[in-house]
Amino acid sequence: MTTTTRRHAWLAIAATLGLALAAPAAMAQDAYPSKPVKFINNFPPGGPSDILARSVSAVLADTLKQPFIVENRAGAAGNIGADTVAKSPADGYTLLFGIDTTFTINPHLYASMPFKPGDLKPVVIMASSGLLLGVHPGTGIKSFGDLLSQGRSKSLNFSSAGNGSPGHLAAAMLGNSTPIKTTHIPYRGNTPAVTAVLAGEVDGGILATPGMLPHVQVGRITALAVTSPKRSRMAPTLPTVAELGLKSLEQEVLYLVMAPAATPDAVVQLLQRHIIDALKRPDVQERLNNLDLFLEGTTGAAAAQRLASMSTRYGQVVRSTNMKAD
Repeated sequence: MTTTTRRHAWLAIAATLGLALAAPAAMAQDAYPSKPVKFINNFPPGGPSDILARSVSAVLADTLKQPFIVENRAGAAGNIGADTVAKSPADGYTLLFGIDTTFTINPHLYASMPFKPGDLKPVVIMASSGLLLGVHPGTGIKSFGDLLSQGRSKSLNFSSAGNGSPGHLAAAMLGNSTPIKTTHIPYRGNTPAVTAVLAGEVDGGILATPGMLPHVQVGRITALAVTSPKRSRMAPTLPTVAELGLKSLEQEVLYLVMAPAATPDAVVQLLQRHIIDALKRPDVQERLNNLDLFLEGTTGAAAAQRLASMSTRYGQVVRSTNMKAD
């Protein structure tokens, strides 16, 4: 056998072995999911991200014929749950289901993080929502003008779902963009933050609309504005902050699914397709409407760029307001 012939033979063997080794991986990828998938929701049960996670997981379990289990791992403004996913195998079986603040606020707020934002990549930005600015009726505040007037003379307490939460950032932005003096009071989740407004423990809050609106409708919370670029479908008579001349207070919350950065593209693309299809189902669309969420469906480079842009903006807010994590 000549040298050339031997070389050709070895190349043929190598190619055959390569195909043999690649086949199981390809088959495993094509078979995804072949076992239960876990969604780690990094905020407490009962909030908008948790409700959305359970709605989407139920559809995926039906269409992909495997259980999609939602597990809540709250704490450290979402860092604990995100760290769990970041350190999980990059195989698509452990995913983060949460909101943008873990990646757009926390890196600027915490002196150190247990993971790097680059350890995770976006699967899909599913939806967005604004927040509702509401106050306890006992404050006597009935309009944004009243809020400005009262906030000039004394500090107003605003509750939030915790350090680094959208409500924390919103209160800081309010104090930074207006003459209002604000004091941030963190609670463990959106529900207790709303309860604090109801009880008069705080003057108000800038919180998720679904948790506030039922109390607005019965007069137990006075609603002043929403932070989204568009008016809320649930409260269309409320002005946006931009309509009040305060576009700098605009703030959206992005609801997203993230995966470990090394997760195969084919798995990510399959998840993207099925999650977006789930979001378009009439029953899930109704759930989105009830949560005051706008469908997004942003993936890939566009999703990464949107998160990066928000992180830059929020980082400037954190630095200029001296926001603290404790």
